Amino acid sequence: MKTIIQNGIVVTMDQQMQVWDHGYVIIDGTKIVETGPESELELKKAALARVGENWQEKDARRGIIMPGMVNTHSHLGMIPFRGLGDDCKDRLRVFLLPMESQAMDAELAAASARYGICELLLSGVTTVLDMYYFEEKVAHIMDQMGIRGIAGETVMEDATCDASCAEEALERGRDLIRAYRNHPRVKGALTPHGTTTCSGEHMKMALEEDLKGNTVFTLHTAEMDYEMTYLAEKYQMTPVEYLNSFELLGAHTLTAHSIRLTEADCRLLAETKTNVAHCIGSNTKAAKGVAPVALLRSLGVNVGLGTDGPASGNTLDLFTQMRMCENFHKNTLKDRSAFPAKEIVKMATIEGAKALGLGDVTGSLEPGKEADLVIIETDSPNMFPIYDPYSTLVYSAFASNVRDVYVAGECLVEEKRLVKEDLMDVRMALKEKMERTKFKEMKALT
Repeated sequence: MKTIIQNGIVVTMDQQMQVWDHGYVIIDGTKIVETGPESELELKKAALARVGENWQEKDARRGIIMPGMVNTHSHLGMIPFRGLGDDCKDRLRVFLLPMESQAMDAELAAASARYGICELLLSGVTTVLDMYYFEEKVAHIMDQMGIRGIAGETVMEDATCDASCAEEALERGRDLIRAYRNHPRVKGALTPHGTTTCSGEHMKMALEEDLKGNTVFTLHTAEMDYEMTYLAEKYQMTPVEYLNSFELLGAHTLTAHSIRLTEADCRLLAETKTNVAHCIGSNTKAAKGVAPVALLRSLGVNVGLGTDGPASGNTLDLFTQMRMCENFHKNTLKDRSAFPAKEIVKMATIEGAKALGLGDVTGSLEPGKEADLVIIETDSPNMFPIYDPYSTLVYSAFASNVRDVYVAGECLVEEKRLVKEDLMDVRMALKEKMERTKFKEMKALT
């Protein structure tokens, strides 16, 4: 049976950037059938009635109906580390690496991912790329909870909490890709950690498996000072040049962070049609700088938004990233008119989908695409008045304004509450698991 969502401000994010101030969206099963102005809706209903079609109606109550947002880079297993050592200079070595090696296991990664997906859905994110450990557990939870996701198994030369070496991680990833090859919403992937933590040979092996599995190849790139220094001294290359030397760039590749790019790097990414995941929240919190997104986009590079892990950026919602992206880039460029709000919404939706190789599936409200959509309520004080829905989404809205969320036509959040999960039950399960691990003692490091 079809669902007609009506009485909303429809922001399609299609090629024409159509907005219907009084509009509707029609869903049939998992797909969007059509969108349009409400002035045409009675004729559409009459046509459906003539052929004996049944439908149910949902009143958007003048909310903004937009595509579900796409988080292009996250580490869902890191929820337990959120808030630990936020202002510590060497946080990675003091907190994160010791805790991962001693406390992280499959059960904790799964409990953390379940909580993280709750947070994503409640904030209007319907698609996420996760790269962490025990990703077969994460993929299973993505399937259970109804979100659209890519579960990326991390590959490193050194032993990790779920693999003794790169070869073992590669085999885990191969199994994951095979297991979800035909899944309608979930994919597996092999995701090398970074340019200095995974060898060129193993990165090429990961890429080959990702290409065979029709999934994205992604890794941390041009993020760290020591990364830049190491590759410059050993190979006389930037990280982007280093990846290119192994033929790892291309439309199938998503470089995460990509902060320390030269102009030549930006042009190389554009020439190879490589995508970038921009994580403004975690990057600026860590004082790593602001990626040259204006230059990248002027050259035609597709840039999506990512939150990074909740230990790094503290949140998994893209409303925070959109506002920070606007403010930091305007300030860096000393230009208030830079980055019009609609361009930021593009990065959070259709450009993010394209970055993950899902541009034909999600990221915009168009006939034939999956019915991944969000209704943002406009009743709260911060949501009035609305002159431009793009500006409202970027400058005024918060995750708390998300009212309803659909993925593949299924309602997963209704009236600001999860449909399939009880958030407090999920939280208590994660808390209980944290208390049963070495994590309990390691909190004393703070």
